[in-house]
Amino acid sequence: MSELLDNREMKKEKLKEMLKKLHSGENEEKVKEEFKDVLRSISPLEIPLIEQELVAEGISAREIARMCDIHVEIFRESVSGAEKEISKFPSGHPLRTLYEENVEIIKDSEILNLYASSILKLKGNALKSTLRTLEGIVRGLKAVGYTHYNREEMVIFPYLERRGLNAVPAVLWRKHDEIRAEINKFLNLISKGKNYEEIANLDQDLSSRLIDMVFRENNILYPTLKVLLSEGEFKAIRMQDDEIGYYKIKPGNEWKSEAKSIMPYEVRDEITPEQLLSLPQHLIEEMKKNMGDVKLRPDFKELKREGDIEIENGYLLPDEISAMLATMPVDVTFIDSEDRVRFFSGGERIFTRTNTILGRPVQLCHPPKSVHIVNKILQAFKSGERDRADFWIDMQGKKILIQYFAVRKNGKYMGTLEFTQDITDIKKIEGEKRLLDWK
Repeated sequence: MSELLDNREMKKEKLKEMLKKLHSGENEEKVKEEFKDVLRSISPLEIPLIEQELVAEGISAREIARMCDIHVEIFRESVSGAEKEISKFPSGHPLRTLYEENVEIIKDSEILNLYASSILKLKGNALKSTLRTLEGIVRGLKAVGYTHYNREEMVIFPYLERRGLNAVPAVLWRKHDEIRAEINKFLNLISKGKNYEEIANLDQDLSSRLIDMVFRENNILYPTLKVLLSEGEFKAIRMQDDEIGYYKIKPGNEWKSEAKSIMPYEVRDEITPEQLLSLPQHLIEEMKKNMGDVKLRPDFKELKREGDIEIENGYLLPDEISAMLATMPVDVTFIDSEDRVRFFSGGERIFTRTNTILGRPVQLCHPPKSVHIVNKILQAFKSGERDRADFWIDMQGKKILIQYFAVRKNGKYMGTLEFTQDITDIKKIEGEKRLLDWK
């Protein structure tokens, strides 16, 4: 058997035999069990080569994709340890969710390789069809960036940074961005549809980057989280995860926790010597490479300051609130549920406001000829019929946008917010100017 597993040609023949059995309708579980040794023996670097040979021999991509699904099920255990780790956590636990998403990412990466290997061998309608399929797969992979990676960057990394572990989140985030850029580059290239060799190479490179990231996460990031984070921290993560979303899975509800949720700014736990010894060796090596040693610099600065006002999503000093609203490139006015003006922002305004309007019914702040429209808008907001009203006017060579928004809390109408903004320059914007373009 060992000679068989070391011989790619023999593996290929075994896989062809497996595909024939699947095609003839044999039970998938039975086939998987029969060929599990062969499937386990195929490395992530080897599978694209074998797939390429199978395509060249006329086996359809659909059939090989079925093989990929089975291969991933068995292969993910040896690639990442995900199979064993998934079983350690109940459904709905944040770590289980991350591992499960990575299984889907591995699967899509393998299918990506499969199509890349066939591009240079196809012509005409078959090539066009494959390129369209490939484009669809990669467009779908964009979701990895704004779900899976985004949750790690926004929800999970703060817990490591709070403990002084800044190096690994920084490395992973940089590699996340490289993958995002590679996806955009690929989609731009495939839209031109000419340099097929470059498309195939970029496709395979993207697949390799995705698999490499799965390895880093499963073998460095997630074991680190398992060692360091408390149940309360995982509970807080689970509460935030839904706001960002998931990649191709829906977390279950089996995992429940009675622990108090702990946000990153509430963390006070330094890494103990025992925890340090339990961290993955890959992590220690990364820390040494980026920091020169393994000294940790925890950030335990208190979030709430003296004089802070606690609001739903943070803490602000009254002076900060006033300065923020005065700095915003919009005029803001708030009318309460009784139609009285309660507040307007300072700074440079488009329409003049004076303190004498505070407490004044908003109907008296408008010309008599337009009061009936004001009342109509407010009534629509109060009844729940409408949530916003937009208007725009030309004034002194500028285009002015005026917007009214119904303000609600738990469904209850609390008032109306008026936004007034000069959008003259905004209307001229074309193309992109990214953060890194700033000078």
